Amino acid sequence: MKIIDVVCSSGKTGFYFDDQRAIKKGAISDGFTYMGDTVTPGFTSIRQSGESISVMIILEDKQIAYGDCAAVQYSGAGGRDPLFLAKDFIPVIEKEIKPRLINKEADSFRELCELIENIKVDNKKLHTAIRYGVTQAILDAVSKSNHCLMCQVIAKEYNTKVLTRMVPIFTQSGDSRYENADKMIIKKAKVLPHGLINNIKDKLGDRGEKLEEYVYWLRNRIINLRDDDNYNPIIHIDVYGTLGVIFGDENYEEIVNYMGKLGEIAKPFKLRIEGPVDVEEREKQMMALRELRRLIDEKNLNVEIVADEWCNTLEDIKYFADNKAGHMIQIKTPDLGGINNIVEAILYCKENNMLAYQGGTCNETDRSAQICTHIAMATGPDQILAKPGMGVDEGYMIVYNEMQRILALNNIMNE
Repeated sequence: MKIIDVVCSSGKTGFYFDDQRAIKKGAISDGFTYMGDTVTPGFTSIRQSGESISVMIILEDKQIAYGDCAAVQYSGAGGRDPLFLAKDFIPVIEKEIKPRLINKEADSFRELCELIENIKVDNKKLHTAIRYGVTQAILDAVSKSNHCLMCQVIAKEYNTKVLTRMVPIFTQSGDSRYENADKMIIKKAKVLPHGLINNIKDKLGDRGEKLEEYVYWLRNRIINLRDDDNYNPIIHIDVYGTLGVIFGDENYEEIVNYMGKLGEIAKPFKLRIEGPVDVEEREKQMMALRELRRLIDEKNLNVEIVADEWCNTLEDIKYFADNKAGHMIQIKTPDLGGINNIVEAILYCKENNMLAYQGGTCNETDRSAQICTHIAMATGPDQILAKPGMGVDEGYMIVYNEMQRILALNNIMNE
């Protein structure tokens, strides 16, 4: 079935763009925003409304397929593409992508994604957010052309099977790490709470004592609130490299011993620590996480570490997986560009005995979250992020409900 038109509309995301460089330079928190000068090009304020672009593909039978372009909260930082504003990038889609898609047959997800991934303007690939949203719309278009589910398209083209079980959902608390933890426990989230431990003074403690107190509280809170002894979530804490700050980035023994102590506090629950160090360079980050994993495994500790920073692209993910840099890798979906790269990243991790966390950002949309759920159900990552937003309920609802729809429809749509 042919594509006859591509239409764009501007939209809002489930969270905000933050100028990470300005925040690191000491921007002052003021209510829900920040006071101070911006640092990253494109920002007009340190925190500003997140923006998206809906890309709608019109098929010749007038069916409409769509996906949402979105970028991470800390756009323009850490080597990422620049701030993603709808007014700047709708013209790019209309000029560079629309003419290439019109009159194409919507019959191969992989081939059309490859077309988008290979477009270059001024010798550069298109913004990751554009590739992310357009390839979502392509997946939807191919599924509508074939009268099947999006996850079934992926399963067919990548020779996988659609899951007959739920993928564990990971919920993130933002700064409301106590109140939101209660929401997660009540909803029986399988992985929780992220925690946003990005400040030493207020959240970690000079020797990690504040995080110890929080893990102890969380462990007891789960036990006290659960109404089923079989509910045993994984505790997953993101520390944003702060363990390396308080103990020294290369003081691996002390970092591992501290994580081991947290693991003992967390028992009977499994503990994961995301981003224990951030050495601000890909090669050194890989080596640090590889050594930390080696020591953890050698000591047989109740902790796994998760790679995030400096592991953004498909190439990065393969490099970290090949070197066993961590136990789990976050596949931060908008950073990979085309969603075909998400599929390949998950499958590569699984083939190489690396746990795959299909993540993303709070700064996405309901549509990108739904389509990511189809990717997960076709590829089987070890956990998937509830998104968008930081309120727990909305993101969890979107991902959980889409997964349940897939479970209910998969057999029927195969008949």
